[in-house]
Amino acid sequence: MDDPGTRAAAAYHARRTRRDFLLLSGAAMALGLATRPADAHTRAAPAPPRSAADRLYGLGVASGDPLPGGVVLWTRLAPRPLEPRGGLDDRRYKVAWEVAADERFSRTVRRGETWAVPEYSHSVHVDVRGLKPGREYFYRFRSGREVSPVGRTRTAPDPRRRLDRMSFAFASCQAWQDGHYPGYRHMAAEDLDVIVHLGDYLYEGGVPADGGVRSTAVHDGLRFRCDTLDRYRLQYALYKSDPDLQAAHAHAPWLVTWDDHEVQNNYAGSISDESTSSVAEFLVWRANAYRAFWEHMPLRAGQAPAGPDMRLYRRVQYGDLVQFDVLDGRQYRSDQACGDGGRVDCTARLDPSRSMLGLDQENWLLDGLAGSAARWKVLANQVVMAQDDFNTDPDTQLFSMDFWDGYKASRDRILRGIAERRVDNVVVITGDAHRGQAADLKLDFDDPESPTLGSEFLGTSISSGGDGSPSTGLPPGEQDPSNPHIRFQNDQRGYTTCTVTPDSYRVAYRVTPVVSRPDSPVETKAGFMIENGRPGLNVEVA
Repeated sequence: MDDPGTRAAAAYHARRTRRDFLLLSGAAMALGLATRPADAHTRAAPAPPRSAADRLYGLGVASGDPLPGGVVLWTRLAPRPLEPRGGLDDRRYKVAWEVAADERFSRTVRRGETWAVPEYSHSVHVDVRGLKPGREYFYRFRSGREVSPVGRTRTAPDPRRRLDRMSFAFASCQAWQDGHYPGYRHMAAEDLDVIVHLGDYLYEGGVPADGGVRSTAVHDGLRFRCDTLDRYRLQYALYKSDPDLQAAHAHAPWLVTWDDHEVQNNYAGSISDESTSSVAEFLVWRANAYRAFWEHMPLRAGQAPAGPDMRLYRRVQYGDLVQFDVLDGRQYRSDQACGDGGRVDCTARLDPSRSMLGLDQENWLLDGLAGSAARWKVLANQVVMAQDDFNTDPDTQLFSMDFWDGYKASRDRILRGIAERRVDNVVVITGDAHRGQAADLKLDFDDPESPTLGSEFLGTSISSGGDGSPSTGLPPGEQDPSNPHIRFQNDQRGYTTCTVTPDSYRVAYRVTPVVSRPDSPVETKAGFMIENGRPGLNVEVA
């Protein structure tokens, strides 16, 4: 019905859409200002004074996307992170950065200056080049009298170099109000070359006034869900204020991708999960979310979004040992078939025109796998790839339409392409589902005798879902009757570590049983090994 309230709402959304797109257009110019050298007419504003309550680097430091000769360094000036603009004014601030070969900075190897500008919430993305491959470095920032915490990072080894070993951890899903982040504290104590985050770095919903499980009161600005740029910035500030998360960021370089909650639950491409949002309105929403994501992640300036679009899928190689293909399973996917939830007899999921990655990314992935000289090919993936039938009735299959099961033809193209190109040693690491799970990837999941092409390790959440249950799941090595290719499930929180050599790929499921407390211990719940050239899971004693 065309009543006055409906017309008023439509007018408001039209104004907001135009306003936000104008802001996004102006931001592209701001990026140029942030990265060009200072001229004679520009003066650095002094850093704000430090007090017991004010820390200029209140969101910590981070590094990411390592190359053989470089790495991205990140920080954000935010003395009071949960205030508008992080407690700063609209001036831009000069920030010096320094990279050294030792933690005491007696052997500085690179230094420079850049600008933290208000258009990007005073975030800093420094693309350092000229470093040596496969080396450990330390870095810090300075603005005025304030010096940041020291971060540790590592460059990637030369892809032409034989690499005998590397180790990394992966994680996902860290709803702040659901629990603390002890997994990150324990992760920061491990010897890791890189950390991979597979999405749901934050959740877009409002935070309870009492902070949920954390029992920490939050102000009213955090209690409504994210849709504007400033609201997303506030949510990132809340999450990144966590000391354990900061410790993990400062411990090793990160490779990041997103899933749905960085924008909106179960969104698909340009399609909102809410029927009340038009495509145009949702793309403004997505643009705000993508911009805030880039502002708060250790990504290069060239990866900054252009409005609602951002190229995030990319490839990173570690010597001749590991190739990471970091996927984007949200921005280009077709809308979910038959709705978002579990469905029986949904024939639309079989439609060959539908894709999880979009055809361009599918081709990019298969071409990169076929041309790879690395021993192990690791796909950093958002949602469960292996077939996952939730129905115990053998005569009926129940699938999630948000998983790869809802995009069967797209999954078939990937797996068939791996088989046809004879790509070996394929490992998929996955987030999203808030449980640990190990599975073999079959050419035909409905035929247990079908060839095994690789394995998938689904990592549980850092905190989402709360403590979970140690008694729910499937012990290592046993088979799920509805999914005989699944060999392990666990419903607790934690992270997953991978130790890779030319001969083997070893996985440890590290569990933090009590995320309702910040001091949870850590234990290894299950271990698996894959032998070079012999696809399939082998159980190891935890």
